[in-house]
Amino acid sequence: MANLLDLADQWLRLDKEPATRAEIQSLLAQKNLDELEHRLSTRLTFGTAGLRAQMGAGFARLNSLTIIQTSQGLAEYLLSVLPNAAAHGIVVGHDARHNSQHFADLAAAVFESKGIVVWWYEDIVHTPLVPFAVRTLRAAAGIMITASHNPARDNGYKVYGSNGCQINSPEDTGIATSILLNLEPQTWTSQASSLRRPVLTAMRSQYMHCLGQLPHLPEAGAPSIRFVYTPMHGVGLRYMIPAVEMIGMKSGMTIVDQQGQPNPDFPTVNYPNPEEKGALDLAISTAEEKSINLIIANDPDADRFAVAEKIADGWHQFTGDQVGVLLAHWMFSSMSSQLTTDDIMLTTAVSSQMLACMAEAEGFSVRETLTGFKWLGNVAQGLKEQGKRVHFAYEEALGYMFPSVVSDKDGITASVMFLSACSKWGSPWTQLQKLYGKYGYFETANTYWRSPNIQKTQSVFEAVRNIEQPFPSHVGHRKVVRWRDLTTGYDSATETYVPDLPTSANTQMLTCWLDGSDSDDGIRFTVRASGTEPKIKIYLECRSKHQKSAHAGAVEALQYLRETWFRDPSLKMEDRSTDA
Repeated sequence: MANLLDLADQWLRLDKEPATRAEIQSLLAQKNLDELEHRLSTRLTFGTAGLRAQMGAGFARLNSLTIIQTSQGLAEYLLSVLPNAAAHGIVVGHDARHNSQHFADLAAAVFESKGIVVWWYEDIVHTPLVPFAVRTLRAAAGIMITASHNPARDNGYKVYGSNGCQINSPEDTGIATSILLNLEPQTWTSQASSLRRPVLTAMRSQYMHCLGQLPHLPEAGAPSIRFVYTPMHGVGLRYMIPAVEMIGMKSGMTIVDQQGQPNPDFPTVNYPNPEEKGALDLAISTAEEKSINLIIANDPDADRFAVAEKIADGWHQFTGDQVGVLLAHWMFSSMSSQLTTDDIMLTTAVSSQMLACMAEAEGFSVRETLTGFKWLGNVAQGLKEQGKRVHFAYEEALGYMFPSVVSDKDGITASVMFLSACSKWGSPWTQLQKLYGKYGYFETANTYWRSPNIQKTQSVFEAVRNIEQPFPSHVGHRKVVRWRDLTTGYDSATETYVPDLPTSANTQMLTCWLDGSDSDDGIRFTVRASGTEPKIKIYLECRSKHQKSAHAGAVEALQYLRETWFRDPSLKMEDRSTDA
């Protein structure tokens, strides 16, 4: 009790924001000790994703004080490790969420107070415009105030390094340490200084110029296609309009009126995430009303991209893997006929193996990384420095990267490339069937279980590891042909049994390859603990020459795992779990 009151006093001493001071004062008056402990006894942890949390008062929430403390720590870290960081400056952008502009102003003022130039976006931007500016302006870093597709109550603080990529370890640890050394606010103002340099007009223009240099754009006078677009109450529309104008497709675009303009409350969706069930319902209604067969969508900060198409038996929402291989093949078709292993595309360890099969057949290379664009972007940069040519990267969570534009996922660039491809394909669904016919069918069964706590998650993984030593010999009737454990650092397929991918004892991640059957060519699945939510996620894929057998293999394997590995009654499975 005494310690909790000390924390409350500390908060009230540091916080200068009337609204959040009032929240803590109200909780004190109510003697709501549980809520006070929840908000004050732990501190937001800075990681490779920066910060993302519910807004409100307290050290465990995102608010003006935690934004200032984070910005002070980031500033001091940059000044200590990068020569001329102050002159190179920091790019600062924000989306249209509640408090995003205010938080961006506070962060910019902190950087200016340290003598650091701020490359300032004067209005809302889509997230990729921040790393684009970091690279274009050769800035020391960039921050974006956004919580992407999180619920309306959340916000976030995303950090990019001087290479224009999301930060990775050990930078995150260095910044986190610096934050803890700079908790006393040195300034509390949102007023701009002479060090704040507006760059929105210049960066938008240069970004659109880069889009115009992409391969395979429609030729002037090419027929436009009709499509419905939703920015999901976010910032995408003001970047989508000039993008589709550039490729001559604005006349074919119908906007979902109820979701076209920024609204931080996201009133028409439960979650502003195109992956979520029901998120595209309004877009489908609009498409039906206008007799349009194609829908494209961005999430609120427009770094993700989703597609749906009306086919014979209704609307099909493409998975991230399906869009990824479609875009990859489109990029492959624009590559030089003299392909070598130096021509590379990237994907992640939980994404489809179809890209690797395409690469083997067509003569380019594929590299796998761990999940997330902190890996895809930085690996792409490293390969470029080695003289390799990285043409494209994607992950199954609706993220697509075109390195010639930006070293991060970009929903606007993905939209431009996909629409350009559709102008030639006609139907993306039909094109996908052609790719399946050529490279094989890859049916996925991706789902998750909600876990009650970290301890339960760890015990589930340990139980799997203890089925047999050094790993289970079979999963059901299928033989395990390869086993990789990135937690313990074991891979049965390498000469030294050490994985090629980075390992971490602090994360849970297992990948298993199973042999084929009479009707399919085998299964690969990865099980990992989410780093941001109490979930155990599985990414399972079966390959076959026939769609029905690929589907059946995926469903059968998932059902077996559900009844054995994940039978603990405290684990709650997502409803769509057996829909491969």
